[in-house]
Amino acid sequence: MKILLARNLLGQNFLFAINLAIVISEKGMAQNHDDEIIVNMDKITVLDQLRSIKLLISKICDKTTEYKDFMIFADRLMAILAEEALASVPAVVPQEIITPTEGIYNGLRDTRSKQLCVVSIIRAGDTLLEAFRKLEPGIRVGKILIQRNEESENKDPVFFYKKLPSDIANCQVLLVDPMIGTAGSSICALDCLRTHGVDPKNIIFVNLFCCKYGLKRLQTAYPDVQVITLDMNSYLNENKYLVPGIGDFGDRYYGTNH
Repeated sequence: MKILLARNLLGQNFLFAINLAIVISEKGMAQNHDDEIIVNMDKITVLDQLRSIKLLISKICDKTTEYKDFMIFADRLMAILAEEALASVPAVVPQEIITPTEGIYNGLRDTRSKQLCVVSIIRAGDTLLEAFRKLEPGIRVGKILIQRNEESENKDPVFFYKKLPSDIANCQVLLVDPMIGTAGSSICALDCLRTHGVDPKNIIFVNLFCCKYGLKRLQTAYPDVQVITLDMNSYLNENKYLVPGIGDFGDRYYGTNH
């Protein structure tokens, strides 16, 4: 009886050790798996090379940055991002420009024939939408309301509402949201645009921060969508937030995180 009891205890301890090792291993994988994820970088533009962007990102990443300052720094970042996105639509092509000194500058020209439409994923996406409206007043606007279910394990997206131009199928669409984490909301928004006749090839997804996990999911569902981002984060934590990340962008921008 004593021998049998000892064996049972040893077996239980052994199983406990194995389970503990699995949990630790899974946590490690959750933090480091992005290094092994392969995404198509031909469809992704990362703008983290400029020192101005690096400095502004540092300011909004800092957890001690107050609400008002966060908004100011984020607006400056989004202005840079919006300018780059507007210059990245397919209609912007190389062009020789004659200067006042009769010199030639190898520049770009906007030959746009399609209407531009900026579609925001409410609420945080509205901040980036305003950056575009300041740069190009009169630009067409669409809105999609998607919220993630915080009670679900994978923070699944829940679609609530959309309001889009009736001719959006004929537009060049700039879909805007500050973050691509799990890409659940992103894919849900792209599904909505597709059902309204928008060709994924005519969509540029503009965001501030993303990670390879989300990008891989997005590219699996929509390989033709172009992505313009400021910075590639390392991974998602157990709460599906980007790391190093900035926390909840909308809460910090609108001051609703307290």
